[in-house]
Amino acid sequence: MQQTTNTILMIRPVSFRMNEQTAVNNYYQRELDNLLPETINAKAQQEFDSYVTKLRSIGVNVIVVSDTTEHDTPDSIFPNNWVSFHQNGNVGLYPMFAKNRRLERREDILDELEEHGYIIDNIIDYTSAEENNIYLEGTGSVVLDRVNRIAYCALSPRADEDLFVEFCEDFEYTPVVFTANQSVDGERKAIYHTNVMMCLAENFAVICLDCIDDKKERKSVIKYLKDSGKEIIAITEDQVTNFAGNMLQVKGTNEKRYLIMSQAAYDSLTAEQITAIEEHCEILSSSLNTIEACGGGSARCMMAEVFLPRQ
Repeated sequence: MQQTTNTILMIRPVSFRMNEQTAVNNYYQRELDNLLPETINAKAQQEFDSYVTKLRSIGVNVIVVSDTTEHDTPDSIFPNNWVSFHQNGNVGLYPMFAKNRRLERREDILDELEEHGYIIDNIIDYTSAEENNIYLEGTGSVVLDRVNRIAYCALSPRADEDLFVEFCEDFEYTPVVFTANQSVDGERKAIYHTNVMMCLAENFAVICLDCIDDKKERKSVIKYLKDSGKEIIAITEDQVTNFAGNMLQVKGTNEKRYLIMSQAAYDSLTAEQITAIEEHCEILSSSLNTIEACGGGSARCMMAEVFLPRQ
């Protein structure tokens, strides 16, 4: 089993904007005043294109599919929430909290991967859970230790515990459940996606332990990480708001490892944290200011990892 891949699926936006349907529990989104929708989308496209260019420059195989204007899908730039691709040829399809995000699921994207020579043997489809208002938003809700078969999930309105356990049974992972909170107007509220506050790489984890208010849960997460040989690089809640938890380790040319993050995430890190990461791999950052502000997601959310076998 591999923890990192060289192949990434990314969706280029055509009508990116702040999604009012997700803003109800994504407290990282904010309005960009005085900017026309076309301007916001153009800025997002520029950030997207620059990001893809940087990934390709280090040897990452980026498969770019353009969004369509057929549906209102302002968040299509974050495909990792509706689909996941696995080494045994399995594909997971996930139930989404926002109704307009459900329209992001496109069969033609799976067809395109097959055209690129990837093998899809089996589709495990959880989307019918939407009818019961039950959600689990892919590798946004679930952070996978693919080698040690451990899945981490911070429960929230977008991550249902029973469905998470079902996912773990189907995909053969040990479930680790906890709640991760952030302070919103003086209240502790659940962080909407696990991958905002934690990132798992091959030999280390970047995680905000301060978000896990329950001491028992925090101890459990630490134990699982340490027992599976991960060095823990702790970040603060303030750094989480700068998307320092929303990172992904990928393989570039000659299997070289890189940790991918936004410029805002990188700028929020301390010298000690950067040194700790660079002992394991190089860092690549790219400016995603518009996407982060309006979308409330960052570098990791934009990349759907492709682990599928090839013909």
